[in-house]
This record gives sequence, C-alpha cells and structure tokens, in this order.
Amino acid sequence: MEHEAIKFDDDTLHLLDQRKLPTAVEYYRADDFREVEFAIADMVVRGAPAIGATGAYGLYLAGREYEGEPKDKFLKLVREAGKELSQARPTAVNLTWAIRRMDNLLEKNSEASVEELVKMMGEEAERIAREDVETNKEMARNGNEVVPEGATVITHCNTGALATVGYGTALGVIREAHNSGKNIEVYADETRPRLQGARLTTFELIEEDIPATLIVDSVAATLIRDGRVDLVLVGADRVAGNGDVANKIGTYNLSELARVHDVPFFVVAPTSTIDYEVESGDDIEIEERDPEEVRTINGKEIAPEEVDVYNPAFDVTPKQNVTGIVTEAGIARPPLEESLAKFQGSEE
Repeated sequence: MEHEAIKFDDDTLHLLDQRKLPTAVEYYRADDFREVEFAIADMVVRGAPAIGATGAYGLYLAGREYEGEPKDKFLKLVREAGKELSQARPTAVNLTWAIRRMDNLLEKNSEASVEELVKMMGEEAERIAREDVETNKEMARNGNEVVPEGATVITHCNTGALATVGYGTALGVIREAHNSGKNIEVYADETRPRLQGARLTTFELIEEDIPATLIVDSVAATLIRDGRVDLVLVGADRVAGNGDVANKIGTYNLSELARVHDVPFFVVAPTSTIDYEVESGDDIEIEERDPEEVRTINGKEIAPEEVDVYNPAFDVTPKQNVTGIVTEAGIARPPLEESLAKFQGSEE
C-alpha cells in the first residue's frame, strides 16, 4: 500500500489517522504514551497487529519519559504505563502480548542501566514492527493455497496494511492471490458502525487495483445463499486455545451463513493473536463502545439521542464454524484445539 500506517522517527510515533480516511490522509502525532493510549482507544489506529506494535512504541515512549528516574522508580512507572496501555482496547490480545514482551525484556535484563534498558526497548519495539510485516507475508503465502482460481471472496472489517504494520492478514491473503494472477473478485462488507470495510478496505483494494464491490453487511446473506461467494476470509482480534475466534461484530453472522451454505470460512491471524490462556470464546472479554458510534455517523445524528444502544465491538465465532485458521506457522484445521497447540511457542 502507498501509505504507511505506522512510522516512528525522532522519538515520535506517527499514525495514519484512520478516523479520517478515505476523505483525508493525515497522520496523528504521539509524543508520549498517553497520546498513544488515546490513539488506540479512539481508533486512530486499529487492527490487532497494528495495535500491538503501537503499544510497544507507546511503552518505549514511556521509557524515554522516565529515563531520568532512579531504576526502581523507572521500572515501576514503565509498568504502570504498560497497564494503562493494555486497557485501551481489552479484546485485542496483540496489545497485551506486545506489552508483555516488552516487560519480559526488562526482566531478562535487570542488571542493565536505565539508559541501556531504554535503548533495548526502542530496539524491541522496532523488532516487533518489523516482524509483523514478515509474519503477514508468510501468512499470505500460506493462505493463498486456500483461494481457488477465479474465486469470489467476501471479507469483513479491515484486515489489510492499515490493520497491521504492513501487508495485512486476511486482506494480505487477498493481495497475494491477486498478485499471483488468480483473477479473484472481492465483496467488502461495510462493517457497521465504524464502517471500516467501506472506508478502509475499499481504500486499500482500490490502491491495489483488486476488483471489489462494497456491500451493506446484510447483503452477504443473499450473495452466499445465491452461490455467488466461494470463500470467506476474515481476521481476528483474539483466538482462544480451542479455536473460538473473537473478531469485529458481524463476523459470527458470516460464519453461520457460510456454515449453512457450505462455504469455506477461514480466519487469518498471526500466532501472537492466539491466547492459549483462554480456554474458549466464553472467556474472552468483549469491549463495549460509545453509543454515539451507533447513534451518529460523522457527527450527524441518525437516531434519537434518548434511545438505548448496545454496541459490542466484537463477537465470537465458535470453532465449529471455522474451516481453518491461517497463521505464519501454517494452517490449523479441525480439530482446531489440537492443531493450534502445535503452534504454541511460535508467537514468542
């Protein structure tokens, strides 16, 4: 993609402001971890892998801020910053994974000076970002094998370069299939209420010259019923150890449609998104967001302000609806719990 979602230079994190796409291409500047926390919570940046890398940079900025403190106080303040960052988007496990990875770095190098630790934190944040791009490209290569020649694919939310440091997860597979000459076509769900599919996925597909059609979310049922969809590809914000998948609200709908009409349903996610400490989707915390996201669009009221709103950001797709989970370590297929267990350790 032409535009980078995440850039870090001169001790400043620059995030492509996804609240403003596609009408404006602007970068949000974060100079400290509090501004990073806001950017994650307000969805300046979104997508589990991108949130993870952003959180790592946020913790590095906290390290820079507290570099002049005595070591004990430095570690205490940095860990408090990590806890604050982790709560910005609680469902996306990549955020806590990245913060934990940075914390493990501090523990393993407990004898180092504060200055040395801060330098290591910067290098680790860069490493996490760089690894994400390579991971996505490996997932794309693995996932390309499940995409038939001439396939029509439906996808939900945004899972491309904007949702990651680069290339993408499910949209990365779509990109790989297109680039390998498979002549695919894509239906992109608009993805209410934040319209990530309409605003972001179509933005990326157009930039890549991939044939695509935007649909409202409820059109998917008609297309799948009428045999006009060959494959469903979605991302994930957290995968439980048994194979249940938490992803953007509306993903479960697609999985049920795919199951009823015998359409393959694949999830594309790095192994860092697999939470082996969570036994099933029942144990995944589902973030609920501001009712105004549903009552308004771009600040314009579309529903009475007095009406109650239920606005979960994610839903859980049960493992029995999942044909397979594409990772950089390979494709997990049913029984998913056994297949995913073989990948444990790949995420570290």
